[in-house]
Amino acid sequence: MGRSKIWEISGLLVKVALGIEKADLVVLNSNFVNVNSGEVLEGWGVAIKGDRVAIVGDVEHTIGPNTVVIDAKGKYVVPGFIDAHVHVESSMLCLTNFAKAVLPRGTTTVFIDPHEIANVLGLDGVKLMLNEAADLPLKVFVTAPSCVPANPMFETSGAYLGPREVEEMLKWDGVIALGEMMNYPGVLNLDKEVFEKINAAHKLGKIVEGHDAGLLGRELAAYAAAGISSSHELTRKIDAVERLRLGMYAYMREGSAWLDVAETVKAITEAKLDSRHACLVTDDREVDSILKQGQMDHVVRRAIEEGVDPIKAIQMATINPAEHYGLARDIGSVAPGRYADILILKSLSKVEVDVVITDGKVVAREGKLVTKLIPPSYEERFLKTVKVGRKLKKEDFEIKTSVKEGKVKVRVIEALEGNVLTKSRVEELDVRDNLVLPDERRNIYKVAVVERHKGTGNIGLGFVMGFGFKLGAVASTIAHDTHNLLILGLRDEDMALAANTLAEVGGGIISVDEGRILSLVKLPLAGLMSTEEPEIVADQLERTYNLWRERGCKWVSPFMTMSLLALDVLPELRITDRGLVDTVNYRQVSLFYED
Repeated sequence: MGRSKIWEISGLLVKVALGIEKADLVVLNSNFVNVNSGEVLEGWGVAIKGDRVAIVGDVEHTIGPNTVVIDAKGKYVVPGFIDAHVHVESSMLCLTNFAKAVLPRGTTTVFIDPHEIANVLGLDGVKLMLNEAADLPLKVFVTAPSCVPANPMFETSGAYLGPREVEEMLKWDGVIALGEMMNYPGVLNLDKEVFEKINAAHKLGKIVEGHDAGLLGRELAAYAAAGISSSHELTRKIDAVERLRLGMYAYMREGSAWLDVAETVKAITEAKLDSRHACLVTDDREVDSILKQGQMDHVVRRAIEEGVDPIKAIQMATINPAEHYGLARDIGSVAPGRYADILILKSLSKVEVDVVITDGKVVAREGKLVTKLIPPSYEERFLKTVKVGRKLKKEDFEIKTSVKEGKVKVRVIEALEGNVLTKSRVEELDVRDNLVLPDERRNIYKVAVVERHKGTGNIGLGFVMGFGFKLGAVASTIAHDTHNLLILGLRDEDMALAANTLAEVGGGIISVDEGRILSLVKLPLAGLMSTEEPEIVADQLERTYNLWRERGCKWVSPFMTMSLLALDVLPELRITDRGLVDTVNYRQVSLFYED
């Protein structure tokens, strides 16, 4: 937008505020939640011209014969909610259909880190998201993926984004920051490439987002000293307390599986710390959770339920993230000169969204979108990304040992419900004909990661315990962060069928038992996202999860936990296409354990 255009808009807003020109849209008779002053102002109105707010308070003088008037009738006016950190890919929806799902629930701005699609498609994946965002009523800001792949020492990714690629992205329109620096060991060990990326952001005046696994004390201080501005991997009160005390932004997360708000908001409700550097985020939220519970409206509601003052909770989802990203002159509050992203709530404490306005236009009423959004068509190269190189056989999933019959000790990944962390365990498993067997009784499954980007033939094999489902195999092409093909199973032939089927359809989530496909969610866009409507994808997921529950898995959101089994930057034990990784000591380890 050029300087002359800015002055033209500003002059028009001045005329409307003075009553010389009339507003396009006016909201009257509201309980106005002022996030700048922290108060609720009874009977206030809002006058909008074009896509910006001209005046708040007494706005009767801005009403003309062509002005659209909305009588709030005492309902609450608040700014549109901002999600300060979200991976759209985790919704399993393309960006346009994600907007369809979240806008009616009051999320009007998102800061996305597209490192999931970047791991598959590289810079083209980031450009795809930026291009699709351009015409949406949802404001989309991109944080440039900083760690693609997350850990090149131990895994095979579909792309590599080094310092040169990161610097290029940071210069693109719509890229607001450097995305989560999850290579915290690289920061603490003064890794040259890591600091080249961080310094590239700082030279361009852009902030650096953080991701660390529970750092505290001097290590956290060192991480912050590198210029890391925030962290969303907070699970405890102390995590939030220490980050707020160091001047970082503490992101308090409520996703589909990572339900951290209850603990992290204690930094505000119990420790009584100032909330101005606290932000509410979703991070990873599946489509069924969005449609059933909401997006940021749900996170704000959860914070209020945990004792956060409603105005503070709303500030944590509006003005606080806007200030963090340096955008408070444009978004984050309903005030003169800001974009007219406004919600009308039926209830403040229950966060019931009635009307959603973005850029001065009503886009949703009573939970329904009233504007039409059509997803783009995608190039075939974005839809054909699962390349395993050959048809897999059951023998590919056999785990062999020199022991003919008996038992062996193996390292086992223990998955924990609702937790991003895993435990490293040693378990004894039966051996038959030199093959190590899973143990259905103890919920110990085989786990395999098949490289699916370059057709290298790499297959990492191991064991995982938890979950509880009694199925021949479940598999997914969503396996953070490199998104290779992840398969869990009790029977090798079912694991092969699951893997081959996903390769044929371009990716997704599948359940197989005794040679039959029992459920399939197709995710052809980069093997991560569907091009179907949100309700269709949610229904497919619900049928999959119902099947898992029927077959013994009682976890609230098992898929999110499953999808992190290959994320080799989080403690304690993970698996990639190259084998097991001890992420505490940062080394590859053998499956077989020797005392």
